[in-house]
Order: sequence, then structure tokens, then C-alpha cells
Amino acid sequence: MDPPPMGLSHHLHDVLSSLHRRPFPHVPNPPTCKKRASVALILRVRPTYEHWPNLNETLDTSLPVEERLIEFFAQSWVQHGEPEVLFIKRASRVGDRWTGHVALPGGKRDPEDEDDKAAAVREAWEEIGLDLTTDDCISVGNLPERVVTASWGALPLMVLSPFVFLTTRSDSPMLKLQPTEVASTHWIPLRALLSPSLRTVEYVDMSQRFARQGGFLSRLVIRSLMGWMQFSAVRLVPSESQQCCTSAPGLISDHQAHKPSLVQRFKSWCLSNQADSGDRNRPLLLWGLTLGILADFLDMLPPHTAVQLWKYPTFTAPDLNLICGIFTYHLRKRNMLQVKTGPRPSDTASDSETIAPPITTIKSTHEPNEVGIGGLGVGTYYGPTDRTSDGTSYAVGILLRGYYQRLRVAIWVFLAWRMAIGSAAAITAWRILRRRLQ
Repeated sequence: MDPPPMGLSHHLHDVLSSLHRRPFPHVPNPPTCKKRASVALILRVRPTYEHWPNLNETLDTSLPVEERLIEFFAQSWVQHGEPEVLFIKRASRVGDRWTGHVALPGGKRDPEDEDDKAAAVREAWEEIGLDLTTDDCISVGNLPERVVTASWGALPLMVLSPFVFLTTRSDSPMLKLQPTEVASTHWIPLRALLSPSLRTVEYVDMSQRFARQGGFLSRLVIRSLMGWMQFSAVRLVPSESQQCCTSAPGLISDHQAHKPSLVQRFKSWCLSNQADSGDRNRPLLLWGLTLGILADFLDMLPPHTAVQLWKYPTFTAPDLNLICGIFTYHLRKRNMLQVKTGPRPSDTASDSETIAPPITTIKSTHEPNEVGIGGLGVGTYYGPTDRTSDGTSYAVGILLRGYYQRLRVAIWVFLAWRMAIGSAAAITAWRILRRRLQ
């Protein structure tokens, strides 16, 4: 692993203070979507052996948030400590589209929730038993809200609101994992998330998305043509993990009571791109929606390369990958240039000259970025902005702007190309066969 960035706690303090001073604006629901969801990005600082905290030292919890942050980060053990983020691995359930995924604690907002932050607090308590309203926890602020879509952007699912919390405890908080929701929890150092050496890709079987009605054979054909779709990912190296050992009805245990049939094993071999999501030996990978949220946050920290390390989704089939690269080349260059030359609200949270604009109603006729909660990107930001015409103002959102539209065209060109090649091969084979039969 790469050496830890110097003064990471100091930079984290700057980012958190800036997030508190300049919250991101509220994003209203699109006309066809009423659901909202919230997640909690929970941070802590783990003491090192050489700089152990003074257990008799107490913090003044009556101070305003910014002063509490100053007092907390002024402690020696915090300045030399290891900042970490808490992730959950979702429980494995039959038929669950997010089974076994790495995520942040959170869920859908209930009618009883006062606001989006209350939903994040409630979900953290229900899923992992962590109370985010205690005196030793600071509610810092929020990250850009976004509309999560399915079906390549055609169907809005919900508005997702990420909130940032900092626990000031020097010891590990006791977690009570809900077995129907959470398989395990993992504290991941920020320096690991920032490390280029831990960047990788996640391979996803997209055949079920392209052949919803065709069954096994059509999925197999599409899989053989297109291969897997690959997404940017980060291999997680936990400093501390907690497993949920309690079984519950409907969950998939690590060791199944019965072995799958030969037909089931054949289908799994043909169509599955991943190991069993309940396999504890499988590497933990952060990707998709959650990585998009983290990329915006991590890009505020040195060396400010989190967005640059993010890679565009593509396919493993060589000719499809080439066609996608050709069709999206100029778009990717233009979007990356916009991200680099900014400024944009998502990566200027530490920029004292940038303030979120007042909330206004924006009437947009553009098609949202084709992104989805299952890994097709990271979401679409529909909030007000004075920087872009389509409302997409956070880093990965800018990179994905228009990308999936081009990807659709590339896929159709690829299918036409494969059909042409197949037809030419079939005609050639028929002519050769006729000559031999004559």
C-alpha cells in the first residue's frame, strides 16, 4: 500500500469544516418519482500506537460544530491518527439486486422521518445499531444529492441524499448488525481509498438488463457477444471488520445446506460474473453508486486525484470496447476538460470563493445521464447550479454527461458489425460447402 498522505487529518478537518459552512442545495423529486433515500458517510480517526489518546480528556459538546471540529482535530492523537470510513456489506438474499454489495448505511425515507437527514440517522441505527445523535458524534453536512435511475436512465427510482457524520470517540463504537440487511461492516482507511494501487475494475453481467424477456438462451447469446461490462472499482483493505453471524429466513448462508443441481451450476457458470456474494473470501470492492459518492468526497482531499482515477464503464469484448472508445472519445475528452478546468460545486467545497447558489426551479428537457443504482454510473444531480445547463454539477456526473447515450449508439453499431461479420462468414461457408458438394 502506498505511504499515507502527510497531514491527512489536517486536510480532512478543512474539508469537513467547508462542508458544514456550505451545504449542498436540496434536490426536489422529478415529477415521476416520489421516493427519497439517504445514506450516512460515517468517519472516525483511529489512534496509532505511538500517539495514544488521553482517556481523561473530554470535549465540550455544547460548542458550535465548527468549534467542535477545531477542538477535536487539535488533539495530538487525532493529528497523527488514521481517518477511516465505515462501509457495510449488504446481506445476501435471493432475488435482491443489491445482494452482497458494499455500500454506506442507509435506506428509503419513511413518512415518519422529519427530513432526509433523519432518514439517514434512523437507517444507521436500524442497520448497524449506531446512534448518530449522541454527543460524541458530529453531524457535519451533506454531499451532492442525486436522482438514481434504472433502465439506463429511463426510470427515476429515487433521490439519494448523502450525509456526513464524524464520531469523536477514540475507541471502536459497538455495532449491532441487522442480519436481514447487513452481512458485515468494515472500517476502511482514507489513505487506502486514495491509493492508486488499490484501483481495479468490477465485472458485471449485463445480459439480464438487455434480455429481460428472452430467458436463459437469449442471455447466453448476449453474454457471448458483449462479454461483461466493467466498472471502475476500489479494492477495500479493512483495518477492522465485524461479521453478522445470526442467520435469518431468506438469507443465503456462506455454506448452503444443499448443493445446486448440475443445470443450476451450468447456468451460473455461463451467466454469472461474480463469485457467490456470500463468500467471505471474495475481495471487497467499492464501485457503482457508492464509489460515485465517495469519489466526490475523496477528490477534496490530497492528492486530489480520486476523479482522475475513476474510469469510464466499458465492455470486455475487444471489438465492442474499441467501438465504444471511438464513439465516446471526444465526449470523454470534453467532459474531463470541464472537470479539470471547473470550478464546480462538488470539488470546490474547500474553495472559500464558491458558495452554493440559492434554490431555484429549473425546467429541463434534457435526458438524464444513464446511470443506475445497480452500478450503471452514480446518479444524476438535478439541483440548481450556475455552472451547467443540465443541472449536473458534481465531478463524476460531469464525466458521465452524455456518455450512456453514446454507449447506446455504440452497442447498436457493434451489433450491426457482428451481424455483418456473421452474415459474411455464413455466406462464405455456404459457398465453400456448395463447391465441395458439386
